[in-house]
Amino acid sequence: PGLFMENARKGSIVSRANSIGSTSASSVPNTDDEDSDYHQESCKESYKDQRRRAHTQAEQKRRDAIKKGYNDLQAIVPTCEQQDFSISSQKLSKAIVLQKTIDYIQFLHKEKKKQEEEVSTLRKDVMALKIMKVNYEQIVKAHQDNPNEGKNQISDEVKFNVFQGIMDSLFQSFNASVSVTSFQELSACVFSWIEEHCKPQTLRDIVIGVLHKVKSQLY
Repeated sequence: PGLFMENARKGSIVSRANSIGSTSASSVPNTDDEDSDYHQESCKESYKDQRRRAHTQAEQKRRDAIKKGYNDLQAIVPTCEQQDFSISSQKLSKAIVLQKTIDYIQFLHKEKKKQEEEVSTLRKDVMALKIMKVNYEQIVKAHQDNPNEGKNQISDEVKFNVFQGIMDSLFQSFNASVSVTSFQELSACVFSWIEEHCKPQTLRDIVIGVLHKVKSQLY
């Protein structure tokens, strides 16, 4: 009996110790798990903050670039300059800046096309002048090679008579063949007259006839 009582007392003491230990252990906070959760939450918040900060910076750069672009347009486009002193303190809206820029670009395109046409005309003039220069050089050279040529040239009056005779003959056929009732009829008659009365053989016969006539008047 004594041994039984002693074992029972020891078992009660161990049971109470285990109970106290488990209670104490349950009351102690799990610091490792909470530290891990706190660290993860901090990382999540930090990543969100970084993304938000990066987005804010990118948006600010975009707005700064747009603002700089509009400022550059206002500085480049002459029509964006304020003309009215009463509104000089007001800032031009983006829509007005864009419209004035479009108008200015269209104006530059028209000016460019106009200048290209002028350059093309000047090139043709230069080409014509070069041809005339070559012709005059040939005339001068021919005169220098034959200085006595042309001393027995006929007068300007005789040349005019030859020209007048040719034109009179052409006008007679023109007046008889061409009608001026309407522009359409005039155009049709002119082409028909050219085909009929301005053939090389016809013109040759007219010129020969006029030359014979002038020759007979001179001699």
